[in-house]
Amino acid sequence: MSTKEEALRIIEDMGLVRPKELEERGVPRTQLYRLVREGLVERHARGIYTLERHAPTAEHTLAQVAKRVPAGVFCLLTALRFHGLTTQSPAEVWIALPEKARRPRLDYPRLRVARFSGAALAEGIETHRLEGVKIRVYSAAKTVADCFKYRNKVGLDVAVEALRDFTRHHRGGATELARFARICRVTRVMQPYLDAVT
Repeated sequence: MSTKEEALRIIEDMGLVRPKELEERGVPRTQLYRLVREGLVERHARGIYTLERHAPTAEHTLAQVAKRVPAGVFCLLTALRFHGLTTQSPAEVWIALPEKARRPRLDYPRLRVARFSGAALAEGIETHRLEGVKIRVYSAAKTVADCFKYRNKVGLDVAVEALRDFTRHHRGGATELARFARICRVTRVMQPYLDAVT
C-alpha cells in the first residue's frame, strides 16, 4: 500500500483515474475513498477521479470520454473542433466505434456514435495527451473526408467549411486529403468542392 503522498502523486501524474488503474499501481480503493472523504480527491463522473486542485482544460470532456470509452476515436464535429477546422460547437461528443461494438452508456456527456469499419475505422488515428489521458482522434485530413462521407449527419455546409479551413491551414495537404477521400469512398463527391477552393 502506498503512502498518502505517493497516492496523490500517482493521481496527479495520471490526471483522470479509475479505481482499477490505481489498484494496479498499489493504491487500494479504500485509500482512494479515504482521500475523497478528506477532500483531496474529487469524483468527476461515475468511476472517474482526479485531484481536488486539478485544473480542467477546455478538452476536459474529451479526456473524460477517452478514459471511459478507450476503444472510441473522436471523429466528425468533435475532431473538427479539436483541429480548429470549424466554428461549430457540438453539444455532443462524436466518437467512432466499430460496427458491432456495444454502445457506451454515459450519464454525461452526451455521445453521438458513428459506426466505422475496415480502413475507414483504422486509418488516420492520431494519439494526443489531454490532462494526462491518452486520447485518440482522427487526423484533420481524415476528418474532412469523414465529414463528406457523413454529410447527411453533419451537413454539407459543415463539410465544405472544414475543407476550406483545411486547405487554408494545411498547405500541401492535398495528397493526404486525396488518400482519405479514397479510403472513405468520397473522391467523386469531394472533387468539385476541392476544385472550387484550390
